[in-house]
Order: sequence, then C-alpha cells, then structure tokens
Amino acid sequence: MSIMQFQFNSDSSVMGTADVAARIEAHVRARLARFADRLTRVEVHVSDVNGRKHGADDKHCTIEARPRGARPIGVTGKAGDVDTAARIAANTLAERLERMFGKAARHRHDPSPDKQM
Repeated sequence: MSIMQFQFNSDSSVMGTADVAARIEAHVRARLARFADRLTRVEVHVSDVNGRKHGADDKHCTIEARPRGARPIGVTGKAGDVDTAARIAANTLAERLERMFGKAARHRHDPSPDKQM
C-alpha cells in the first residue's frame, strides 16, 4: 500500500498567514482519511480571483484527487476566506468519492451460480 501524496499550491495573494497551508492540508487529509488507501495523490490549489479587491466568494479552493485505477476527480469550493473554501471543496470531494467507491462496491459481486433447470 502506498502513501497518498499531498501537494498544496497557492497564488501569492492568498498566503496571508504562514500556517494556512498546514491548516488546509490537515483539514483535507482528515476529511479524506477514509479514502486515503484508495487515493494516490491529492492536489489543493487555493487562489484569490479578485486579488487585492475584496468580494463575496472571491477565494477559490480546487482539490483534485487521483483514485487508484480511475480518472481524477476535481471539485472547487468558493467562499469569502480560504479555510471555508477549502472546507466546502473537501466536503464536496468526500461526497463524490463516497458515491464513486460506494457504486464500485455495489457492482462488485460474485458471479451468479449456474442456473438449475
């Protein structure tokens, strides 16, 4: 079993505090912990779409998860601050992964026994 890689990227306008990356990584890892053994990589991108101008929902957090043996899944959360945007994106991603892995588990079944006539 390999360890899930985690990558954090941000634009310069978002990094207001030194611990924002650590805070967001901790939250995303915690939210996706039950899927960690099925994910090879998680990338988080945080940006401020307005730069110095402030606006509602101008902080975006995009998270891309790469499930083992499947196509990447990407989601975006938008909010007034990066922590909330990250929380929204992590929750959305967890829901999508739950549906994806749940569906795969439901379709994984034993072949039907030979029918008796």
